[in-house]
Amino acid sequence: MSAKEATARIKINRLLENAGWRFFPDRGKPANIRLESSITIKGADLEALGEDFQHAKHGYIDFLLLDEKGFPLIVLEAKSEDKEPLVCKEQARKYARSLNCRFVILSNGNLHYFWDLERGNPHIITAFPTPESVMDFRRFNPDPSRLVREPVGEDYIALTQKPNFRDEAGWRKESERPEYIRSQGLRFLRPY
Repeated sequence: MSAKEATARIKINRLLENAGWRFFPDRGKPANIRLESSITIKGADLEALGEDFQHAKHGYIDFLLLDEKGFPLIVLEAKSEDKEPLVCKEQARKYARSLNCRFVILSNGNLHYFWDLERGNPHIITAFPTPESVMDFRRFNPDPSRLVREPVGEDYIALTQKPNFRDEAGWRKESERPEYIRSQGLRFLRPY
């Protein structure tokens, strides 16, 4: 393994651990990082790999990040520092789909991309997501049709600023309304 590959792996290991991912069981929680889909790292396994992180008994080693139930959640494709992480985009997509993973991280240790396969293209991230944040992201299910049904009246912006503005005395008294709008900084859409 080249020095650039080893350095990238060390950086990625640290980024994973800093984000709360675990190579080893810790405080009653199981490890949630696997190398390849069938290998769980143990201290002895890590030592046995030595300097050659690229090769193991079962082939090329990538990181597979697991959810709280131990199911595949994220495929992390690691490249050496001198390679652009996006070069492995399609390889990572195939791997993720074969494991039924929705998320992919592409990294060379310095540059990282997070990719939700259901929602578009990879985007740059500055830190790896925590297990909790990915689970929250996975649970989020926007309803695009809601945007079409959303009523947008002249008071739409004011309602986002102060939802109960109509209940206040300054609004109800018509002579005080202009001053109330100014003091509260309320904005209204122009009538069309």
